Amino acid sequence: MDAFVSHVPFSSKRVQAAAVYCSDGRFGEQIDDFLENGLGLPRYDRLAVPGGAACLASHFDTYREEEAALAHLKFLVDVHGLRRVVLIAHQDCAFYLERLKTSPLQLGIQQRDDLQKAIARVHRLAHHLMVETYLARQEGQNICFEPV
Repeated sequence: MDAFVSHVPFSSKRVQAAAVYCSDGRFGEQIDDFLENGLGLPRYDRLAVPGGAACLASHFDTYREEEAALAHLKFLVDVHGLRRVVLIAHQDCAFYLERLKTSPLQLGIQQRDDLQKAIARVHRLAHHLMVETYLARQEGQNICFEPV
């Protein structure tokens, strides 16, 4: 295969924002749409990991993931001058169900609790950051992003 050339123009301007969300590809396009068009964040920095902000909620089983995610986020804060971080959880997240063994009946409650813990963790990393949280859930063929 020859090299692919993207015809999307490059912009070196930073928007000083990052999003932390689950790497589940089923939600990728909708998350991009929400962040760019819903929140006005083109070219945001991305930290997509299984479970998203779950790795910032001080779960014993995800200690290593938390340390790595915090190191990455700290780098972005320092080098890219972040001012805003958006944390997104999503409905039926396999990371919660399989890795953290969260009951499907408790999933939404656990995710909301974890998003609040993640806010506190991000603020300990850099207290000046504006941190927003959202829960993505399916409504028919659409994905709705609810503030938490």
